[in-house]
Order: sequence, then structure tokens, then C-alpha cells
Amino acid sequence: MMPVAHLTWSGVWTGVAAGAVDRARQFMREAARCSGSEMPPGATHLTRATASLRALRGMVAAALVQYESAAATPEAMESFDFQTSMNLLKVNASEFATAAVMSALQTCGLTGYRNDGELSVARHMRDILSTSVMISNDRVLASTANAAMLSEIPALLRDIA
Repeated sequence: MMPVAHLTWSGVWTGVAAGAVDRARQFMREAARCSGSEMPPGATHLTRATASLRALRGMVAAALVQYESAAATPEAMESFDFQTSMNLLKVNASEFATAAVMSALQTCGLTGYRNDGELSVARHMRDILSTSVMISNDRVLASTANAAMLSEIPALLRDIA
């Protein structure tokens, strides 16, 4: 159950982050249109938001491939490496999604903070902040510590499953 829950949550959080980044992109397009040739101040935050979202999407896609591969054998599903990987997915997805939404909010500034506009990301922010408290990231990390101590660290990138 745990891998499916962590993959599902990560997918939902990716969607929330994508919605916030899309609103930030729309905000920047409107701001750029109004300012002429000058790049609006929030452009760097949009770049960060986009980078966090891309990293999040890649992480979730890789975890899904890993899950599909491990699902073929019970031993793989029960391995320390797999369990650790799925637990860390929950924590990392939570942190990357929060970073993406926070950067989207910084892109939009007060317009994103307000609750009453088309470009508001306030709801996204509230929802994404729950990711680390809903099931505490600290608790997940603490419960994963023993398995992490027993898992080998690959020496080369090509050795990563």
C-alpha cells in the first residue's frame, strides 16, 4: 500500500505545483506585455518554479518506472532499497512541490497571494504546505533511517536502478 500511496500523493502534488506554475507563467506573460521589452522582476522566480516542477516530474516518473519494475517480484517490493526509495519519494516530492509553488507565489507577488483573482496561487500554497505535515516528513525520514543505513550507495550513476 505504501508505494501506491506515495506515488499517488506525489502525482497529486505534481498537479498542484503545475497549476501554480502555470498561473505564474500567465502572470509573467501579462506583466511582460505591459512592461514592453523589459523583463519583469519575477522572471527569476518563474525560472526556479519551472526548474522545481521539472525535477519533481522527473522524480515521480522515475519512481513510477521503479515501482512497475519492482511489482514483478515480491522480493523487489520488500527490499530496503525499494522501500527507502518510495519513502524518500514522499519527502522529496513534498519538498520540490513546495519549492515550485513558493517560487510561483514569489513570481506573482501580491496578485498570487490574494484569494480573489484568476492568478491567485493562495489555494495552491495552502494545499502544498500540508504535504509535509499531513504525514510528517520528519516521521517518514526517521522511520526510513534504519533502512537507509542498510542500503548501499551506488558508486556510479549507471548503477542506479
